[in-house]
Amino acid sequence: MVQAVVHGKAQSAPTRELAFLAADVGGTHARIGLVSPRPDGRRPVTVLEYRRYACAEWPSLTAVLKDFVEQLSAGTRVEQCAVASAGYVLGDSIVNDNLPWPVSIRDIRETLGIAQLAVINDFEAVAYATQFMTQSDTIPVIETSAPQTNGPVLVMGPGTGLGSAVLFPGKPHATVLATEAGQVSLAPGNELEIDILKFLARDRAYVSYEHALSGPGLVNLYNAICTLRGAKPNLQLPSDVTRSAVERTDAAAVEALNVFCGLLGSFVGDLVLLYGARGGVYLAGGILPQIRDLLLSSTFAERFFNKGVMRPFLQQVPVRLMDHGQLGVIGAAGLYLDGQHAQ
Repeated sequence: MVQAVVHGKAQSAPTRELAFLAADVGGTHARIGLVSPRPDGRRPVTVLEYRRYACAEWPSLTAVLKDFVEQLSAGTRVEQCAVASAGYVLGDSIVNDNLPWPVSIRDIRETLGIAQLAVINDFEAVAYATQFMTQSDTIPVIETSAPQTNGPVLVMGPGTGLGSAVLFPGKPHATVLATEAGQVSLAPGNELEIDILKFLARDRAYVSYEHALSGPGLVNLYNAICTLRGAKPNLQLPSDVTRSAVERTDAAAVEALNVFCGLLGSFVGDLVLLYGARGGVYLAGGILPQIRDLLLSSTFAERFFNKGVMRPFLQQVPVRLMDHGQLGVIGAAGLYLDGQHAQ
């Protein structure tokens, strides 16, 4: 077993003989790494090779993994794989509406000759990896002068969907709680958001936070605001909305991003209270790094703190923005090596 090598003393440097695949699969990109256990404890693995794939350009996850393996140097044998993905396992499949294609676990095993494959929640993997980051890897959104607390850490972020997980520090290793917090009912905080909720409820029986705080959700907000303001919606893609808001070329896009950031601040504050996340918050996902300046100047912090008598508690909780990068790959590999997801 790979795990036995990690905790032993036989290895002094990463080797390809012990390498395995770790994948972080989202609705837009699949990040694939060849990783090897590292013995020093600073990180669970060394990433030997890494590539990022645009999911829409490939017919399946199997095809992506096969391409990655075929580009490895001759003689590299891979028999183990940890896949971090949104959704859940049902029989042979990973079920997730945000992925561009169905994922067959059996197909991956048989095509690549994988003997052991673990499926891990994508934000569970990202949350696990945050314990190996330094503050220089992140950007402060809300700073606090309070001493750092070794408590639960909330990791969440909007991308193709809205992911969330909570890391609980501990020995011999941290534990991560994967959540479906993005599916919680959307709670408006002002009259405009009430009107937006009414608009979103017109064609769906249930409105979740993901319907507003995600790439598709941002387009939903934009369309709602256009309708409420009597304007014609000219933008169809999340990237169009974010770019127009950043460049301030579309008033409805600017307003949609402001609503987006306010709702996000309120929701993050709720989750901190729900999980007692004294250890802080990391904001991830594909959208926020693109709108960093808008986020920092928005009502995010105001809405985050607006929790009545719990404001003093929230003022002790730092919030930082991070780039997703290789974190999902590292986290998936680390959880697998810990034996928390061996299959």
